[in-house]
Amino acid sequence: MSTRTIALDDALHAYLLRISVREPDVLRRLREETAQLPQRNMQIAPEQGQFMALLVRLTCTSRILEIGTFTGYSALVMAGALPPGGRLLTCDVSETWTAVARRYWAEAGVADRIDLRLGPAMATLDALLADRASQPFDLAFIDADKEGYPGYFERCLALLRPGGVICVDNVLWGGRVADPSNEDPDTVSIRAFNEALCGDSRIDLSLLPIGDGLTLARKRSADADL
Repeated sequence: MSTRTIALDDALHAYLLRISVREPDVLRRLREETAQLPQRNMQIAPEQGQFMALLVRLTCTSRILEIGTFTGYSALVMAGALPPGGRLLTCDVSETWTAVARRYWAEAGVADRIDLRLGPAMATLDALLADRASQPFDLAFIDADKEGYPGYFERCLALLRPGGVICVDNVLWGGRVADPSNEDPDTVSIRAFNEALCGDSRIDLSLLPIGDGLTLARKRSADADL
């Protein structure tokens, strides 16, 4: 028993990876290629990817919305967990990074499940909101520019079905959110975003200390008890 979350030193983290993570070869190679990039810290951890794939299956998700594709690891791991006919729509602005993603999606046989929208995510989300024929999403994953988090969250919440889940990455921001003297714009933005969600009566909320912090926000129905 423990009254608080256990800290992971290098040895315990290595044990967690060895005893738990079942990472297919195609995902491992994508992660290793991404690790050679200067922006490699934008890559989610393999244990987080496996958790998100499990979440897709647990929630019987068939429609996923992703904000921030990078080299496609999170899209690949979630698309692989979709049922037949499931679809994932992902937004990014970089043709260079998403070209890497496309290679691995094709190799893994999930490219036909993924709809990549290149361009500013806000514009893509606003277009989805304006499309009255658009079906609601079951799950959304936000992992993009941190100052944009509030706008992305509001749009994803509007596009989500009641009972659907929004996952938000980097909400612990390397621990910097807990340092009140840190006034870096991204840190300030994430700190304010976390505070806003804590008091948001439209959602059920849990912040998990996995990877760099992952928030799960479940959209309540209009008549849910608060």
